Amino acid sequence: MKPLYREILTVGITTGVVLLTQDRPFPWSLWTAVAASLLLPVRLRWPWLASLLCIPAIAGGLGWAPALVAQYRLGRKEKSIPVQLFWVVFMTVAATLTVLLTESIPLGPLLLTTAFTFGLAAAPTALGALVTARKDLTQSLYEARRARAAELEAQETSARAAERARIAREIHDAVGHHATLIAVESAALAATASDPAVRETALRLRALAKESLAEMRAALGLLNSDTSYPSLQELIDRARVAGVSVTLSETGDAALSPAVSRALFRVVQEALTNVTKHAPGATVTVTVDRATPVRVSVVNGPGELPPLGDGGGAGLHGLSERVRLAGGTLTTSYRADGGFSVSAVLPPGKSKVDGQDSTFGGGARSSANA
Repeated sequence: MKPLYREILTVGITTGVVLLTQDRPFPWSLWTAVAASLLLPVRLRWPWLASLLCIPAIAGGLGWAPALVAQYRLGRKEKSIPVQLFWVVFMTVAATLTVLLTESIPLGPLLLTTAFTFGLAAAPTALGALVTARKDLTQSLYEARRARAAELEAQETSARAAERARIAREIHDAVGHHATLIAVESAALAATASDPAVRETALRLRALAKESLAEMRAALGLLNSDTSYPSLQELIDRARVAGVSVTLSETGDAALSPAVSRALFRVVQEALTNVTKHAPGATVTVTVDRATPVRVSVVNGPGELPPLGDGGGAGLHGLSERVRLAGGTLTTSYRADGGFSVSAVLPPGKSKVDGQDSTFGGGARSSANA
């Protein structure tokens, strides 16, 4: 409903209630109540003024209809509880004081009348304050959810960036090593060759290798890293030494690209790390099928000891990015028995990291994109 129509309806209903009231205690009761009803729109800007205009109408006995509307608005907009209480008491005094001046009633009925009047003035005020509090709480919860979503997105973005940086460093190390050997051996060939054409070709190869290495370093923006990977069996043996009950099952003999091999290693490593932190004492089964596509699965049962970690971190986010860049997909899920499952499907050869043909040029182009 439009605001204008809502105000017309509010003023019309309250004025109609006043006009339909037959009992008019004082000659001025009717016109003060009608005036308070007609002036209700001022509550939208000055709620206290609307309550003040209702005081004479309440004293006249016909002002409760506009007073309820004015007090509800006061409760919605006025944040100070003492101010809200002041207007409730003010209306209560205005209503009971008229009764005391015009009638003689016993103390008991007077106290009952005062309590009823206080409740009548306080109820719409409290309702308005509760509606405002609920609205503010809803807004706060929404902001908290939005902040949490932004934080999770930032963590995931950071995990992707970190994983890409690690992959870039590995590409730099592997390709840079071979490019350096080409440059060194070309320089040696140029120094020992007696044929000018061979010497010129060797020097040209050395220059191209150095230029390629410089361009790759500039594109990656990384320094050399000494990251190295043990074999999968060595990783399993280390986990067993650390007290993890793990079983390894390997099938298939498909040749894997370096990036896919590293991604497979990372899947198993991260899964075993999570078991150690979050499910100590659990039994773990590692299954690797080196077929087409390559499938790796790490399944653990429920832990027998309290978790060592708090469930935080971005390991799985980074691992998902690593697998995605290798051209595969990662799936994680909780099991019905209380355990956890990590599985990945990877291509046996080509990947986004390896490029088109696992050569120097293909790897450099893909690493720059990564």
